[in-house]
Amino acid sequence: MERRHPNVVNLHEVETVELEKGRRFLSRSKALARAASGVELAANWFEVPPGKTAFPFHYHCAIEEGVFVLEGTATLRIGAREVAVRAGDWITHLAGPDHGHQLLNTGDAPLLYLCISNRARADVVGYPDSGKIAARAPDPAQAGRSLVNAVFKENAAVDYYEGESD
Repeated sequence: MERRHPNVVNLHEVETVELEKGRRFLSRSKALARAASGVELAANWFEVPPGKTAFPFHYHCAIEEGVFVLEGTATLRIGAREVAVRAGDWITHLAGPDHGHQLLNTGDAPLLYLCISNRARADVVGYPDSGKIAARAPDPAQAGRSLVNAVFKENAAVDYYEGESD
């Protein structure tokens, strides 16, 4: 199919990526901004079945995210609170540990939402429930690839100079 323009893409023209892990995590997503040659802005469409969530409870250190609920209902865990959300709601996820977030589809129909964020050159993500930290630095020369992409336990820290020769 011939594209109308490199910066224009229809939802139905973008490859669906399904992510499933255990009984709790299941989502289908489409990287809209990347498909439309986005550089500084990320926009991803998500579909989450009833009773599932796309991601663990987490916070970003360098990325602010916005979520627009297109269809369905969910419980948003944001910081220390839980908030009911529904179609038409806009959600802002600020960076930092006080703004951890997770959307759980608590309705009886699929939850559809659009997630938009700035593309930081690098980000650190904290996972308070599981005590993990993730570090990611995208490769500026190759879209979709990372120079660093690592997840580790918070308590796995070592001394700054460990392993360095004298």
